[in-house]
Amino acid sequence: MGKGRLLIVEDDVDISKMLRIYFDSQGFETMVALRGEEALDICRRKLPHLIILDIMLPDIDGYEVCRRLRANLRTSHIPIIFLTQRDERSDQIAGLELGADDYITKPFDLQLLLLRVQNSLQRANRLSLTSPVTGLPSSKLIEDQLRQLMRRKDWALLYIGVNHMDEFNDVYGFVAGDDVLRFTAMLLTEVVDELGAGTEFVGHIGRDDFLIITTPEAAAPMKARLQQRFQNEVVTFYSFKDRERGYVEIVDSSGRTQRAPLMTLAIGQIQHDTVPFSDIREITEVAAEARRRG
Repeated sequence: MGKGRLLIVEDDVDISKMLRIYFDSQGFETMVALRGEEALDICRRKLPHLIILDIMLPDIDGYEVCRRLRANLRTSHIPIIFLTQRDERSDQIAGLELGADDYITKPFDLQLLLLRVQNSLQRANRLSLTSPVTGLPSSKLIEDQLRQLMRRKDWALLYIGVNHMDEFNDVYGFVAGDDVLRFTAMLLTEVVDELGAGTEFVGHIGRDDFLIITTPEAAAPMKARLQQRFQNEVVTFYSFKDRERGYVEIVDSSGRTQRAPLMTLAIGQIQHDTVPFSDIREITEVAAEARRRG
């Protein structure tokens, strides 16, 4: 995935093309949207690590795009750099008040913009806001969401782990393992988009652990769909031989060959009335136990 996934929201085709070529050459994975609604749709389907956002767009303006991103649990953490011809102080204040991380005016220096992008991504990583592998919210953002659950009475949580991933990594290596984690993150967001209410939170706890915060009504269908799709699709990460026989062979510390099953998802499901919760540690402990039983 290189240095990160950028979304450039710019309706000037020449500028957007120039930025895409430049950031691609710097090792970033770059996506482009020419309209505000298109940018919001891309964020739902493939979460960027940072957004370069023009204010003047042909449908909704950049302020509205920023407002909607900040209001959505799944996108509220994404760093946003406003890129615009407006250089009035009031415009800069308006953008920053909406939660933008930085502001740069046209005409701009590409190297300066690159430094702004790198600094914003580094700040996000220092705060442990996102997983460097999947780009999903992690650590502090997950804790913040769990604390908010303590004040709600309408939530369900899916605690998700990948069974037999250690054995997969032993055979195929950690690079292939990271590909599986990215696939899992993509699968989670796709199923949430398909079956959710639009207010869900998807997070990467660490290693092969994920969670989804959703509604009690949507939790069970999501759980079933995730397990079915993962089982059907994860086989593409295995060799033809391993797929055919349904297991991988690993050599243990004693030199003996052992068989390990193909990866599956273990999902624990809890909700607000499962047991009385007094703090977020109890939520995670009960959810982890539900996953082990599942």
